[in-house]
Amino acid sequence: MKATITTNKGTIVLELDTAAAPETCANFKRYADEGHYASTIFHRVIPNFMIQGGGFTADMDQKSTHENIKNEAANGLKNDTGSIAMARTPDPHSASSQFFINLSDNDFLNFRDESQAGFGYCVFGKTIEGTDTIAAIAGVQTGSNGPHQDVPAEAVIIESISVSED
Repeated sequence: MKATITTNKGTIVLELDTAAAPETCANFKRYADEGHYASTIFHRVIPNFMIQGGGFTADMDQKSTHENIKNEAANGLKNDTGSIAMARTPDPHSASSQFFINLSDNDFLNFRDESQAGFGYCVFGKTIEGTDTIAAIAGVQTGSNGPHQDVPAEAVIIESISVSED
């Protein structure tokens, strides 16, 4: 399965691993098919770490989501450069619509055990096109916006995300 993320900085194409993370991929596809991601932003950008999006509008209004999903981080996939993973709160099973793309090998985010501290973040795919777009997003100026940190000064808008079976 492939996902195409169209942003105001360019396009990113991902290969989603439905064998390793079936529920996570189905959840991501559901949000994409419903148009949830249209006009959301990459709201958290930390160079050499990750870019996070899928939950806020350009006005920093958080969008409503479906129920949280089970964390499939024990699937053997790693938070390596270019991989996409689900964002969550400290609760391991709290992911909903937000995701992040790793800008480096973030081994400390990988599954270690089923404890709260060791559960990790579920990787469900990898970048196959658009590393220049990811680099452009990673290079934007950031600052604080209300209680939020590392927010791009100029909105990095996700125009759409489409998921196809090929």
